[in-house]
Amino acid sequence: MATANKQELTKKTTNNNMAKKQPQTIKDYVKVMEGEIAKALPSVMTPERFTRITLSAISNTPKLAQCTPQSFLAAMMNAAQLGLEPNTPLGEAYLIPYGKQVQFQIGYKGLLNLAHRSGTNVEVHEVYENDEFEYSYGLNPNLVHKPAMKDRGKIICYYAVWRNEGAYGFEVMSREDVERHGKKYSKTYSNGPWQTDFDAMAKKTVLKQALKYAPLSVEFARQISEDETIKTEIKEDMAEVPNEFYEAEYEEVFDAETGEVINE
Repeated sequence: MATANKQELTKKTTNNNMAKKQPQTIKDYVKVMEGEIAKALPSVMTPERFTRITLSAISNTPKLAQCTPQSFLAAMMNAAQLGLEPNTPLGEAYLIPYGKQVQFQIGYKGLLNLAHRSGTNVEVHEVYENDEFEYSYGLNPNLVHKPAMKDRGKIICYYAVWRNEGAYGFEVMSREDVERHGKKYSKTYSNGPWQTDFDAMAKKTVLKQALKYAPLSVEFARQISEDETIKTEIKEDMAEVPNEFYEAEYEEVFDAETGEVINE
């Protein structure tokens, strides 16, 4: 009997020790994944800094702690592999709670960063009602913007210009166009940066529309395709992990070879 009791006690002790070793919270999972994070990070960002940023994201957005660890870690790894800092004042990327899942979203500054890294020169501006502004499309597209020196009034539209290998193009969207686009195509329109930094999301939106017609590198096209995704698996190349965000009404899918949108 004593032997049986001793075996049972040993079993319980072993199970308790195993339970202690298992990560219990997302913060625990972050600590466990530090090695994988280190492999994915670019040289300009240390694992320690990235871990601090992601833990800070949880502290600043408590709802993230209620999401599945798998989707949080996948979103975090997406940010790591793109070399973007999530949920910081830089506005490079966001981890957004959507139900029990975490959506990874590239911010306006993050998209600018990726574009410049790829060799594509881009500019994005807002236009105010008292600015001098005119544009035309067609065989000879033209855009002229002269900002008013004072009393510019309200923002009426946004535009993005890209230049790459001697080619160039631009896209213009009114504020109303941006709002309709966000409400129609973004399931997180009522949450996250659309509500906290509308202008940045408007600039990102018009820039993505403009880049549809730019000659993008394969790598840059793959990076853009990671925007507004929910993933529940981690790989060395997160672009290979399928998007689980099936509830979205629309998602831009880029051809990895041509960089063109293939699901319009």
